[in-house]
Amino acid sequence: MSFSDDQPHTRTRLPAGEQPTAPQASGLRRLKTLAAVFVIVFLMVVAVAVINRTNGSANSGGGNGTSNDAGSAPGASASATAPTGTQPVTTTQNGIGVQYPHTSEGAQSAAANYSVALGSSEMYATASRHAIVATVTDPSVTSTLQGQFDSSYAAQAAKLGLTNGQASGGLVFVCRPNPVGTKLDSYSQDKATVEIWTNGLIGLAGQGSTSPVTEFWFTMTLQLHWANGDWKVLAYSQVDGPTPVSGNQPASDSTTIANAATQFGGFRYAR
Repeated sequence: MSFSDDQPHTRTRLPAGEQPTAPQASGLRRLKTLAAVFVIVFLMVVAVAVINRTNGSANSGGGNGTSNDAGSAPGASASATAPTGTQPVTTTQNGIGVQYPHTSEGAQSAAANYSVALGSSEMYATASRHAIVATVTDPSVTSTLQGQFDSSYAAQAAKLGLTNGQASGGLVFVCRPNPVGTKLDSYSQDKATVEIWTNGLIGLAGQGSTSPVTEFWFTMTLQLHWANGDWKVLAYSQVDGPTPVSGNQPASDSTTIANAATQFGGFRYAR
């Protein structure tokens, strides 16, 4: 059945509270909702940032750079021997750092620095070897250790063909220990035993060398004594390793190694 356009038309009027919403009003409501969500998220981010910053400041101990001696106790984790920010010693004797703090950290600093000196190329020359040993050892054992070092280094020098620590034929003698870390085995008021894990280089660099510079790993153990206001060596020992897997880098030629050994200076070490 169809209806003619002549039929009367009706109009429905809704109550005032039920008038249909205009499209512009709906869009405005959505914008207000998004703005509210954005503000809530922003406030949450700010709150998390403030909490994290507060926790970080508390964990850092105030950032005053002071050392925690208890953290270096025997058996402590590797993180306990991380640098603390304490300034290294500035006093030297015969080119070696001296006058270390009377703490476990000071003992480890002394051991690391002394290990560099005791494993250096200067130990292969008589005068510099005697100066090093006199500087780092306890006076009560200096004479004994001096004799031991004289014997062992003279034998090694002969194998390498050195004359008072110097190579011949235009070759460069390289002997450089590079400490990787220290471990405190024991500590008391006047004695400490420290292990130093070390990566070392030794050999003759240059054209025609029959003893090329090689890398090796060893652990040096130093027994220290607090004497005359400083840590000094009472006893010394060394074992091989721990040795990591070697990388796959190709070895540089002898001339490059010789240049590197003379152009790159070594370091003193301190925690």
